[in-house]
Amino acid sequence: MLVHLSVHNYAIVEHLDLELDRGMSVISGETGAGKSIMLDALGLTLGDRADSGVVRPGADKADILASFDLVDIPEAHTWLAERDLATEGPCILRRVITAEGRSRGYINGTPCPLGDLKALGELLIDIHSQHEHQSLLKVDTHRRLLDEYAGAQELSRQVNLAAQRWKQTRSELERLASQGDEQRARHQLLSYQLEELENLGLGDNELEQLEQDHKALTNAEGLLAACRQVIEQCSESDAGNVLSALTSSLSRLSGVQGQPGPLNEAANLLASAQIQVEEAVGELNRFLDHFEADPQRQQQLEERLDTIYTLARKHRIHPSELPAMQQQLFDELEGLNADDQATERLSEELAAYRRHYQEKAAELSTRRQKAAAKLSKAVEKEMQLLGMPGGRFSIQLQENTSTDPNGNGLEQVEFLVSANPGQPIKALAKVASGGELSRISLAIQVITAQTSRVPTLVFDEVDVGIGGPTAEVVGQLLRRLGERGQVLTVTHLPQVAAQGHQHLFVHKVRGNNATRTAVSKLSDAQRVEEIARMLGGIDLTEESLAHARKLVSNAQG
Repeated sequence: MLVHLSVHNYAIVEHLDLELDRGMSVISGETGAGKSIMLDALGLTLGDRADSGVVRPGADKADILASFDLVDIPEAHTWLAERDLATEGPCILRRVITAEGRSRGYINGTPCPLGDLKALGELLIDIHSQHEHQSLLKVDTHRRLLDEYAGAQELSRQVNLAAQRWKQTRSELERLASQGDEQRARHQLLSYQLEELENLGLGDNELEQLEQDHKALTNAEGLLAACRQVIEQCSESDAGNVLSALTSSLSRLSGVQGQPGPLNEAANLLASAQIQVEEAVGELNRFLDHFEADPQRQQQLEERLDTIYTLARKHRIHPSELPAMQQQLFDELEGLNADDQATERLSEELAAYRRHYQEKAAELSTRRQKAAAKLSKAVEKEMQLLGMPGGRFSIQLQENTSTDPNGNGLEQVEFLVSANPGQPIKALAKVASGGELSRISLAIQVITAQTSRVPTLVFDEVDVGIGGPTAEVVGQLLRRLGERGQVLTVTHLPQVAAQGHQHLFVHKVRGNNATRTAVSKLSDAQRVEEIARMLGGIDLTEESLAHARKLVSNAQG
């Protein structure tokens, strides 16, 4: 429950420290004193939006801190533990808004996004505002309230998620189906092109070797003539050849007695040259022995090269890029095959999501039907007490006409009401007046709050438009809720205020240069005076005081 609220420099609040207890705490005060400002500040610690206008004039920032005792809120303990935010002692939510409009949120001293404050806040506190009855005109609110009353929020979330997944899967299937004709044509083309390349079977470095061999065969006559001429000049020419000249030169140098060192070096070089020329002539002879100027082989090479070049021109690439093109076509074809597999997989997933949806939605429908009957009966009973004798309330579950999974479940939920005896029961938005809508809203809020797992409930002037004996019933209802947890009630009705376990009085303190809001916890005597003021105005009379004492005594009795 909420145990402490600290507000600094927020709106007209300069500094406020408020200790809160279990039970029903009444908050009252003069109009404009700042009763709702406290709840607005509390809302900021729960993730509500804010702007720089909330900072008290002259201050650089507004700082609001709310402390919660989590003893009775295991869900909040789990939420904090999952995010490594759990600490010993109370859970502290803090919000800081600067005069420039920047906002920061903290959970137990750790900076966090506002979404986390809101998510945790929903586990800690439930605020019912005086304008909440307006949301009763929306069928989305009807469905939410019924699911909350049925304790089926998680099941409702699962139904919505299953429907979303089904729709996403169907959209993906439709996308693949729309590409079907185009993909089939592309698949056929790729298969043909890939088959051509696979039939070509171009090996590694084959093109380079083919071009070399073809060049050699094309220049065969010139090549053979050049080889023979070199052999003749090196070893066979009668007019003199290289080997003969080297041999003769080497012989002359070898016959000189006592030759100096340089001549020995020259002789060695000539001997080496003789050996190299002999080896070169041997290589040339071996080439001539094995070389075949085969016209048939040349034709085969030309045909093979022509096939390669033609296919390269077809794809508008260099012949050397054909292997890369083959891999690219293979990858694309595999992708199309993967789409075919994806279609099959998505079809299976679509059927599985539908089965899961139908299972969860059927379970949700069963729980809604049971809860609808129970909630209708309970709200109708409270309506009788809240000044609508003979009023009727019913919850209609209208089956959806579409067979496609719907995020809201198998049916539409709508509240129907007849505020007066003899009137036909119709949609709430069509028959209820403003005052009736406010009382019906209060009846629903009180009933649904009884099943809420949230221990702290805040009612911000939900009793607007109610008076007399009905106001006393409202107070009794709120006190009853306070006995199971913690209820904070902002009210202007003395009948409601008298029902509180504690009474907080909000008032303005005017200084020389500024006005600020203060909150006081009233003693028993002060409480009687405040209720008397609410009954009869500023001037207290013995009659109003006596009436106030009677209201308090009856509530406590």
